[in-house]
Amino acid sequence: MRTINNQFTLKTKIIANQGSLKELEKLKGEKAFIVSDKIMAELGYLSQVIDCLRKAQIGTESFTGIRPDPDTKVIAEGLKAFQKAEPDILIAIGGGSAIDAAKGILYAASQFLDSKKKRPYFVAIPSTSGTGSEVTDFSVITAGGDKICLVDEYIAPDLAILDATCIKNVPDRVVIDTGIDVLVHATEAYVSSKATDFTDAMAEKTIQLVFEHLPLLHKDIQNSYSRDRLHNASCMAGIAFTNAGLGITHSLSHAVGGKFHLAHGRCNAILLEAVIDYNAGLQEAADTEAAKKYAKLARILQLPARTTREGVVSYIDAIKKLKREVGIEAGFKELSIDQKEYEESLEYMTQAAINDRCTPSNPREPSLEELQEIYKKVY
Repeated sequence: MRTINNQFTLKTKIIANQGSLKELEKLKGEKAFIVSDKIMAELGYLSQVIDCLRKAQIGTESFTGIRPDPDTKVIAEGLKAFQKAEPDILIAIGGGSAIDAAKGILYAASQFLDSKKKRPYFVAIPSTSGTGSEVTDFSVITAGGDKICLVDEYIAPDLAILDATCIKNVPDRVVIDTGIDVLVHATEAYVSSKATDFTDAMAEKTIQLVFEHLPLLHKDIQNSYSRDRLHNASCMAGIAFTNAGLGITHSLSHAVGGKFHLAHGRCNAILLEAVIDYNAGLQEAADTEAAKKYAKLARILQLPARTTREGVVSYIDAIKKLKREVGIEAGFKELSIDQKEYEESLEYMTQAAINDRCTPSNPREPSLEELQEIYKKVY
């Protein structure tokens, strides 16, 4: 029997909507260590952050060596710069990679902190609407080619600034990858074995916002209203899954993404329907608790759901339609992944997925064989 989750925690203060970067001018401290990437520097967002901190009379040191899917080498480089700066404020501005790296640096630094030194105040400013990393205690770091999921309350940011002007220059493909990732976060949190009324409320609202605003943003990236809504949805999904956990969509995605160096959001998108089918038991009686919750989502979206099975199928069909509308591939084959190499990697990937930190909160406990069947189905 699975343990009932009776806790809901939100450590992070959230300041939302355009222009909220100015919240940095209210910070108190002496030295800020800023973790970002070269793109944010080139687009001028890093200088905006530095200008705000100067107005607050706070000194700055910047580390812009972040790369997609940050690995232990990046963390080590960042840790060295962090220790040299001796900051009392840590700021991450960028996509999930920048925020995850900042969390990795913070966690590594905690192993060397003098007991008399306080943990730096941690501010996260997302430049993509996808990971929800600005409010979670999750961080995904690559080690030896594997994606390792770090989970610790210590690394949850103290302040999240959701200024959607920071995503207006994001390429359309990244907007789609991260937007679908929001949908996956909310869907998995909703059916998680650790879901609560509080996480369900966040997940339901998130899913409504994604279905309404991701297509609009795909058509017009300058749609500031939809940009705000999706940015907020990403954060709400983060709140949901940091409390409820995720599931095997993420476990499978971490493994295949690490093996073939694929965008995390796109991997999640390709896997989602097959995982819903499995969790709902569509090939059987479709009477699982997860099936009932998927059907409830269909009703919330005003889709046909006269029976549980019809509701699950309707939700899957709605996801397929959304993916077609925004240009998501139907399988990994369309991403030019060699079939032979894929099949030869199945045993390794399924073993990595079964051991992933996201697997225990999946609503249905999978076997290695079942995970392998999902991989085969989505090729």
